[in-house]
Amino acid sequence: MVVPSQLLGDVRTLITSARETVSRGVNAALVLLYWKVGERIRLDVLKEKRAGYGDRIVSALATQLEADFGRSFAERNLRRMIQFSEVFPDSQIVSALTTQLNWTHFVDLLPLNKPHQRDFYAEMCRVERWSTRTLREKINGMLYER
Repeated sequence: MVVPSQLLGDVRTLITSARETVSRGVNAALVLLYWKVGERIRLDVLKEKRAGYGDRIVSALATQLEADFGRSFAERNLRRMIQFSEVFPDSQIVSALTTQLNWTHFVDLLPLNKPHQRDFYAEMCRVERWSTRTLREKINGMLYER
């Protein structure tokens, strides 16, 4: 039996839309999780500014979390999460941005030293719906500086 093309198209659109909604929700939850993990470590462990102690704690924590949850929680990634919470200290701003930016966007924004520059690129990603590839191209092309 041949399915009417209108019905098939409508059902495909519904499925695609639902998948995109789920994907955005999962992404937003992961980015917020990474921010909260970074914030928790930064405030509870590194606040004391005991570099050697803090480094050992982060390393040990990463070892345990990586065993339980995989490479996403390796030491390098935990350090990125800490940096993320330092660079974006306002959880409300992070929460608002997570609906439109993914973790890779934030990772690409972290090395930018100037807060206005970082805010400019984050806002452009949000408004123009830049992919991470486009973001990298704009940063490398020094769009902010022009």
